[in-house]
Amino acid sequence: MKILIVKLSAFGDIIHALPALDDLRARPEISEVHWLVDARYAFVTELFPTDVTVHTVALRGEHPVASVWHAVKRLRNIGFDAVIDLQGLIKSALLARAAGSPVFGIDRNHLREPASRLFIRPVRFHADERHVVQQYRRVAMEPFFSDSRNAPASPVAYAPPRINLAESGIRTDKKLLHEWKLADQAYVLLHAAGGWETKQLPDATWLAIAHALHQSGKIAVFSWGSANEQTLAQRLASTCNGFALPERLNMSALCAVLQGAQAIVGADTGVLHLAAALNVPTITFWGPSASWRSAPLADANNPQGDRNWHIQSNPACGPCFKRRCDHCICMDAIDPEAIIRILHEL
Repeated sequence: MKILIVKLSAFGDIIHALPALDDLRARPEISEVHWLVDARYAFVTELFPTDVTVHTVALRGEHPVASVWHAVKRLRNIGFDAVIDLQGLIKSALLARAAGSPVFGIDRNHLREPASRLFIRPVRFHADERHVVQQYRRVAMEPFFSDSRNAPASPVAYAPPRINLAESGIRTDKKLLHEWKLADQAYVLLHAAGGWETKQLPDATWLAIAHALHQSGKIAVFSWGSANEQTLAQRLASTCNGFALPERLNMSALCAVLQGAQAIVGADTGVLHLAAALNVPTITFWGPSASWRSAPLADANNPQGDRNWHIQSNPACGPCFKRRCDHCICMDAIDPEAIIRILHEL
């Protein structure tokens, strides 16, 4: 049996889909698992086990129509027994349907673009399947029931995304850690990035955390993803005896930096979810997005081993899931002392 997963983006969402991928790889009736990803996020698939076949489509490239044509032609020739659309968009549904059938997708009440239901078989979620990891796992189960009424009535359990680098093509590169003189230092990664404007902490909060780290003999290492975030990281580092990563990292170097950190502090971002999947302690802060939907949670089989802490601002208007807000109060309500106390306890 051949299965195709369509999950085009983004960084953190692909990490969230890893438990569903693990579920499929564990099924003895499946001989091949394939994954279709937007070329801009193909770097994340370097973390996949090498038995997963990855296909890319350049939806934002110079020739997107030609790229879609070639990708669909290649996928149709494989002959999939089922396709799983975990994106919930019209473009992903169309690509999934063009690649094969049947196509199983997200509950119609959770689709970001409801018209995509015309091209898929929406899977009904249990009311207690609130976390996106649970939802992805539910969709991945559906092809194996002859009738959706035979699917389990109880909610699918949350399973923490985990990455086994030994099964992937990644070999962590610590060369930069030695070059930056961090290899033998105690440091905490402060990911001063967020993607959404509403996820950005005030500079004063970052600086309070960094100063506390300096006083305890640890280095505050500021990471970033975009050019604007790099400028912010450099500005913060220059005022608190911190260190800003001087260049964009490939996946091998990023994994090495994360694994060398005592913890990572950040918003709901791909780098944060990657750290959690590598079993690095994480401290996240939440306001516009919801921890119950996408935060790294404890493994139900090992709740005592939870290494993830969540700081909630709990605004009366949230979580709103808005990228922009004219009166955003979420991040101003995050108390740096709450983060500092956790860091001192590690």
